[in-house]
Amino acid sequence: MNIALAQINVHVGNFDANLQKMLDYTRRAKEQGADIVVFPELATVGYPPRDFLEFDDFIEKSDTVVQQLARAADGIAIIVGAPTKNPVVEGKDLYNSAYFLANGRIQQVQHKTLLPTYDIFDEYRYFEPAAEWNVVRYQDKTIALVVCEDSWNVGNENPLYKINPMDRMLEQQPDLIINISASPFSYDHAAERVAAMRANVERYDLPLYLVNHVGAQTEVLFDGGSLVVNSRGEVVDEMPYFEESLRIYNTEEVQEGSEVSGERERDKMTLIHDALVMGIRQYFGKLGFKRAILGLSGGIDSALVAVLAARALGPHNLRCILLPSQHSSDHSVNDARQLAQNLGCQYDIVPIESVYHSYMDLLQPHFFGQKEGLTEENLQARIRGMILMAFSNKFGNIVLNTSNKSEMAVGYGTLYGDMCGGLSVIGDVYKTECFELAKFINRDGEVIPGNIITKPPSAELRPDQLDSDSLPPYPELDAVLYQYIELHKSPQDIIEAGADPLLVQKALRLVNINEFKRHQTAPVLRVSRKAFGMGRRFPIVAKYLS
Repeated sequence: MNIALAQINVHVGNFDANLQKMLDYTRRAKEQGADIVVFPELATVGYPPRDFLEFDDFIEKSDTVVQQLARAADGIAIIVGAPTKNPVVEGKDLYNSAYFLANGRIQQVQHKTLLPTYDIFDEYRYFEPAAEWNVVRYQDKTIALVVCEDSWNVGNENPLYKINPMDRMLEQQPDLIINISASPFSYDHAAERVAAMRANVERYDLPLYLVNHVGAQTEVLFDGGSLVVNSRGEVVDEMPYFEESLRIYNTEEVQEGSEVSGERERDKMTLIHDALVMGIRQYFGKLGFKRAILGLSGGIDSALVAVLAARALGPHNLRCILLPSQHSSDHSVNDARQLAQNLGCQYDIVPIESVYHSYMDLLQPHFFGQKEGLTEENLQARIRGMILMAFSNKFGNIVLNTSNKSEMAVGYGTLYGDMCGGLSVIGDVYKTECFELAKFINRDGEVIPGNIITKPPSAELRPDQLDSDSLPPYPELDAVLYQYIELHKSPQDIIEAGADPLLVQKALRLVNINEFKRHQTAPVLRVSRKAFGMGRRFPIVAKYLS
């Protein structure tokens, strides 16, 4: 049997486009001799559809897509993920299902059993778990059809669920496993995905075919990396990252292992770079926007975002605004100008000193007798934010937020100032990782001026200001933040690992008291296992560690 894996980029709620794409891939797979073409989890509606699933019209449109795909299943079978109405009154109204379509109709539907409710996932909010498990018999093969998480409970040291659907299907003696997935990207997740699928192969002694989404849905990124693993645990193929792909596999050749491509090479900075470029491109493309704008300060964060945006949208679709104040150094302005010229993008210089002094004159009678400090620093950032939003409104460009993860974590940013924007590009990239990413970008020649990378970080909101005046050195700070945010370590655990107790106390307090800021910032492109945003849910008003 020839099985085609169609690693596609769909768009939440864009039923016509999703259908046409799947019809096109079905035609191509059929022309290339495939017996079955396999599409990802919830491919009819896009993932994650979230509360759109509560609209009857949304489900009916998905049903229509399934019916039209069924009519196209002529001479080729189609496996596709879609929501299914639950006919039973008790329980949730929907199932998350894998449809098997052949001979012009729906032949069989297998519902998802294991419904994740961690990190970005909230599937039990909408779906009822499967209570029946039946293999699919097609041509001379018996197929165990499972959906994403159904294969992730195997080989887990801390299982989340009390059941493995494949245990039930194994009794029906399947020849192979097909898994349709919506497995989101983080820079270490592809390796975890391979390990999880190998664990299934080892347990069930069956070859496994997994197809995954590719593309971005707001902040959630999908890397593709669809997999074929033979019953010996060999990775026969791992499909490309961050691009659509159609590949056909012969089941006998897979089992023989005559051609084993193995796993793809994974470099952390390559993955993060490619994910962020894709995330920007998809965010703009799916919203129907083309042009971006950002404040270019001469610092590493805005430089990184500018490079990534230029690569995602084209330099002709990026406009950089230099907004020097009385505290901006000449080298920062020159560095920013040089970067814009290196990228070939439009840039404007809009000095803010006169605007700042106008504000201070306005406020002076009300601030009389008060010392200058954070208010005056934040005022500069908010003036910049206001100007960027004015450019955005006038020219229809989306403002890109340039805050990094370290700053977002400890609140080292100004609401309605430098934290403004429609998309947070590097909000899941720690400051130390920003330096790594900048060096990666410059690996084949200078794109980001070297001075931007080597000079000490500074917000330049007061004379001779450095980030180190307010924050610990970033390598020490980031190490603490990573253990707390990603690994959920307690203060005592972090201290026992060697961190300074005062640093731990200060950093964790800053993280927790600044939750209100993060609730008001733009969506953050997710590249780690725990990003700020929909996958991290903490109360704003809480006492713990604050």
